[in-house]
Amino acid sequence: MTHTWITTPISTELLRGALDLQHTRRGVLPHRLPAWARAQYTDDQLTMVESQPSGVRLAFRTRATSVELDTLPTRVVHKGLPSRPDGVYDLLVDGQLTDQASAAGGDTEIIDMASGTTERRSGPPGTVRFTGLPDRVKDIEIWLPHRETTELVALRTDAPVAPTPQRGRRVWLHHGSSISQGSNATNPTAIWPAVAASLGGVDLINLGFGGSAMLDPFTARTMRDTPADLISVKIGINLVNADLMRLRAFTPAVHGFLDTIREGHPSTPLLVVSPIYCPIHEDTPGPGTFDLTALAAGQVSFRATGDPAERASGKLTLGVVRDELARITTQRAVDDPNLHHLDGLGLYGEADFAELPLPDQLHPDTATHLRIGERFAQRAFRADGPFVEYGS
Repeated sequence: MTHTWITTPISTELLRGALDLQHTRRGVLPHRLPAWARAQYTDDQLTMVESQPSGVRLAFRTRATSVELDTLPTRVVHKGLPSRPDGVYDLLVDGQLTDQASAAGGDTEIIDMASGTTERRSGPPGTVRFTGLPDRVKDIEIWLPHRETTELVALRTDAPVAPTPQRGRRVWLHHGSSISQGSNATNPTAIWPAVAASLGGVDLINLGFGGSAMLDPFTARTMRDTPADLISVKIGINLVNADLMRLRAFTPAVHGFLDTIREGHPSTPLLVVSPIYCPIHEDTPGPGTFDLTALAAGQVSFRATGDPAERASGKLTLGVVRDELARITTQRAVDDPNLHHLDGLGLYGEADFAELPLPDQLHPDTATHLRIGERFAQRAFRADGPFVEYGS
């Protein structure tokens, strides 16, 4: 079938979940941190993960029966380990997952963990195609790969498109680690924040940054300045496995992070979520590192290298973090009735690990993301939950 293609410029009006759009020589690159925040710390890990568009989606209304999206993905390969599957693009039609595709081509970033070096190889853009869509006016969402930096080159359709009208849905702003970014989930709408957002009927802005949920002040200021109706922060696992700080620094840093968010959102429901169950760090401090025995066998696994006895000198474990977050939120809630606490063990605990173990000892798989997302929605959006929509 011959199509008369219409090319529509990709602009912020067609994007949801991105906080900045950078124009590149090949297209546009969505970012989940604004340029001023990115400039404050140019760490390679943070630079990589904030540009991976977890929760970012193209959203438009159209009669089109065929859609093409030219993209330039950047795939990360760890030398000596099996390559990850190509990133998945999820197509939603009127809110329902209808199709999935991946893009060929793209750039490759090869990381040699033994030497600490990185090699980048350039490649051509690829095209994601969706055809056979219903011939009626409909709302389309294309969710971008949650762990693959994705430059958007061109959007083509066989009918005109317009930005999706605002539906009056509340905006949920969430910050967390690689577990919130999506870690080992297979596709972008399967990550637990996307699952929870769908069940809760809210629009997601996902600031889940792999290895980079560090109570950074620029992240708190970004959240302060981002319009939102609901806010959550999941704190702990990166601080422990990076061995970033001791309890003496942790407590004031949490207070400061929450204080900054409250400067812009003084009465917005704010939910503090403690870490899910992770055996290697429950009682053992970081730093965390790759399990070299597993790496030698071509597998990715993690282990903790700290000494449990060092908890006495203020080193953080997940148990220490959970206790302190519960104490902090209880203390602050006396003067802040819209501040709430959720114990991460209620989302994924020891019994869940026995049934659905973490494949690499650190990150959930797709089935576990589904369970965490469902449980978060049950607890956060229930009739007496912190995210209940009053008057509904």
